Amino acid sequence: METFGERLKALREEKGLSLRKLEELTGLSRSSLSRWECSQSDILASQLSILADFFGVTMDYLFGRED
Repeated sequence: METFGERLKALREEKGLSLRKLEELTGLSRSSLSRWECSQSDILASQLSILADFFGVTMDYLFGRED
C-alpha cells in the first residue's frame, strides 16, 4: 500500500509539476509539500482538502484507503 507521501509525489509528477509550481498553484508552502512527500510531517485536514481538490481525488485516495 502506498503512503500519503508516495501518492502525493506520484500525482505531482504525473502532472509534470515541480514542488515550486505546486506551491504557486495551491498556496501551500514548498517546504511543507516536500516534508509531506517524505512522510516527515503531518498534514491538516484543510491542507489535505486543498490537495484533493487540486488533483481531483478524494482524501481517502490520498491516504491510500481507496484506489
